[in-house]
Amino acid sequence: MTQKLVWLFAFIALYWAFCVQWGVGSARVARDAGDFFLAGRSLPAWVYVLSATGASFAGWAVLGYPSLTMRDGLSFAQLALAAITIPLTGVLFLKRQWLLSKHFGYCTPGEMLADYFQGDALRILVVIIGLFCSVPFVGMQLSASGYLVQWLTDGAVPWSLAMWALTAVVFLYVCIGGLRAAAYVGSLQGVLFAAGIVAVGAIALAQLGGFYGFDALVRALGKLGATGIGPWGSSAAGYNASLQIPGVVQFTAGLGTESPVGGIWTASMVLTTCFAFMGIQASPAFSMLAFGCRDPKGFAPQQVWVSAGAIGLILVFFSVVQGVGANFLGASTAIQRAGLALGQSLPDLSGGKEATLTASYLNSIATSAPWFTALLAVCTLAAIHAMVALFASTAGTLIAKDVFLRFLTPRADERQQKLYARVGIGAVILSALLLATYAPSAQVQLGSLALGFAFQLWPALAGICWFPWITRQGATVGLVAGMLGVLFTEQLGSTVCSFFGFDLPWGRWPWTIHSAGWGIFLNVVSCVVVSWLSHNASDRGHRLGFHKLYARTAAIAPGKRFLRPVAWALTLIWFFFAVGPGAILGNDLFGAPNGGLSGWVTGIPSLWAWQMLWWALGVLVIWFLAYRLEMATAIRRDKLEQIDPVARASRPNSNDAFAARPNAPPWSAVTPASNHSI
Repeated sequence: MTQKLVWLFAFIALYWAFCVQWGVGSARVARDAGDFFLAGRSLPAWVYVLSATGASFAGWAVLGYPSLTMRDGLSFAQLALAAITIPLTGVLFLKRQWLLSKHFGYCTPGEMLADYFQGDALRILVVIIGLFCSVPFVGMQLSASGYLVQWLTDGAVPWSLAMWALTAVVFLYVCIGGLRAAAYVGSLQGVLFAAGIVAVGAIALAQLGGFYGFDALVRALGKLGATGIGPWGSSAAGYNASLQIPGVVQFTAGLGTESPVGGIWTASMVLTTCFAFMGIQASPAFSMLAFGCRDPKGFAPQQVWVSAGAIGLILVFFSVVQGVGANFLGASTAIQRAGLALGQSLPDLSGGKEATLTASYLNSIATSAPWFTALLAVCTLAAIHAMVALFASTAGTLIAKDVFLRFLTPRADERQQKLYARVGIGAVILSALLLATYAPSAQVQLGSLALGFAFQLWPALAGICWFPWITRQGATVGLVAGMLGVLFTEQLGSTVCSFFGFDLPWGRWPWTIHSAGWGIFLNVVSCVVVSWLSHNASDRGHRLGFHKLYARTAAIAPGKRFLRPVAWALTLIWFFFAVGPGAILGNDLFGAPNGGLSGWVTGIPSLWAWQMLWWALGVLVIWFLAYRLEMATAIRRDKLEQIDPVARASRPNSNDAFAARPNAPPWSAVTPASNHSI
């Protein structure tokens, strides 16, 4: 056994021991079902900050982002700005969801939606979305962890064996400890994930030329810009497609039917893919993680300083260096043949082998630093498992609360509720493993729907948090229409249609618009039209009660109300220029892509400088919304006392305190004078 394998197994064993210890420790302090489901609503701010960051980014930023940046260049790297758009969802929705959960004792977002809109249809749809996020999407993450171990062990450990063994530990600590274990272990996973990306980026810089590695990379990019080398060749403007966004939109029929010129990552594709990533913090899992917090003190720091600030910097610099730099370290045969390579530390990864990029970086230092290779491998595994643990834990709660307790065994006691949740966790993880093992193509097709589906919750959440005119019918029809829009602009939609004997006239992502973009268009249009047609004064009065609670406890200070139009104007401007149509200005604003060092005003390719500029401005926008507009700041102690749970009678069919419903309208706890604008 090589030193690399010894160190790898040793670090994995230590990581497993830590996970199991937290699972057992969490089980010991879990007194009732509420402790298992939501950690007793006692998660401290620092746990939320770290675990939410890991779950938001680790699943895609560690392996997928650098790999596709290597293949598609700086046009794909524009998605580093998802570090701004992902926490925007949290800024808009999490604090107000936490307030409702605190006041009315909601345990799942399905309960919250059912009470607010007075119907169970949205509850069922939330469970469906939660399962899509928790079965095929989790299966994709678990499969990636298995392949990573196989690559690092040079095939000595098959991916399927590695996947099942690694998942067994995740199942053990999540099933034993519930959300508390997932959150506390997720704190370590969040730290390891960020440290791992920085370390691999530093390895790339060292291999590009040591202390002057960045300078060497920029010079190599300058030479590359003068050629058409790359998977997408030259763009319509005649520049190397790797260094520019190929237009605002291209009216192609979609992947699999018609290929765009210069690459898929047009401005419209970047924008709508960012929409899909925004589905992460709109997912049921994040609502429940927020419900489990003692207070909202961790929301703003996570969204502004850790997510937008620290992770954004890591993605826009270290991950881009890791991805783009790989092409000059042997990963691209075409660049080697052109004589542009700066080293040979990586194997050829062209032709669909980009997914092994991170493992290839780790293997490149295995001989000189086997212990460091093993440590970074555990960082990568921990990053993958951060999202897996959270989604699996919350899926179990959704199954227990919104399926068994609501429809099947409404009189279940505390012990039975925890049993249902654990059975649900086991079923989710086992289904994910079986799908990954025996139906990997189906898993990919199903998993591609997860984030697009989750993003379709935006209008329903916007109704709960901001717009009382959105009706139950509007939110329900809109959500269904959005999910259908996602389905039929993904590969699975074509597969379903082919099964019934007809073909869609478009492929995947027509007009270079991600399925999340098509879905939200249909969702919003349907929601607005149906809400207008189904307006009912009585139902609106019920919903207004919830918004009066916000007016009492979460309204912006009167002296700051003039900032609201300024804030939203800045947000729209940022979206337009950072990830929207205006992003194409970054192609050559600071010098033409083929201008080289002498033609680049900032000393780096214009598009990369544009990304760094709008990352920094994006941090300011998120800060402005979270802190200045008080959309994510902690509740003052005097207001916190006003949102303590009101007296309520338990449901006749349940003795679980978290299943209790209020025995009075939601506006009964606020004064009639609390009706000022929010």
